[in-house]
Amino acid sequence: MLVLKTRKGQKEVAVDTGLTLLDHALKENVEWGFSCTRGTCARCRCYVAEGRELLALPTEAEEDRLEPEELEKGFRLACQCVVRQEGNISVTHKPYF
Repeated sequence: MLVLKTRKGQKEVAVDTGLTLLDHALKENVEWGFSCTRGTCARCRCYVAEGRELLALPTEAEEDRLEPEELEKGFRLACQCVVRQEGNISVTHKPYF
């Protein structure tokens, strides 16, 4: 199960491996801010509270855009963060602005 949390609420959705967190949000009509889908704008920045081990490693775009400390704490870019394995994942949209 994937829990997507935003300022306006949260939604539990089924996990589809191979999709990004942003793909899941868009597929389920969750209002999730984003602009570029390339990992450069960081409007889709999120905090992964649970299930980090179920996600692909950070992409080069994430490493270029996010500080190493952010990645260590669990921040990711939803447009880059691919779900590689089923399980419980909890994500909160945390844009900079």
